[in-house]
Amino acid sequence: MTESEFLQRAEATLSQIEATLEELANTSDLDVECTRSGNVLEIEFVDNGTKIIVNSQAPMKELWVAAKSGGFHFKAQGSKWINHRDGDAELFAALSQMVSQQGGIDVTLHDVN
Repeated sequence: MTESEFLQRAEATLSQIEATLEELANTSDLDVECTRSGNVLEIEFVDNGTKIIVNSQAPMKELWVAAKSGGFHFKAQGSKWINHRDGDAELFAALSQMVSQQGGIDVTLHDVN
């Protein structure tokens, strides 16, 4: 994957996460505010002030996630972003767990690509 391809895919993924969470904030009890600055998506949980940060790291061709539960690095493998430390966790499944934990309600995020 070239850097240009990575940047395009990372941008699409960050935009999808942001749009999905904003939709959930409007249609469910999930109280989040998303702020985007370039390659950094900040997800703030209004009720408790905690955050999840998702950002792209072009030199490594990875998406990094920082949450209460820890820091995670996801690398593109086929059509999915996979946690390269354990080789198992997929980005959207992992984010679903993190958002559910920090937001206090069950949330399921899906990759539509």
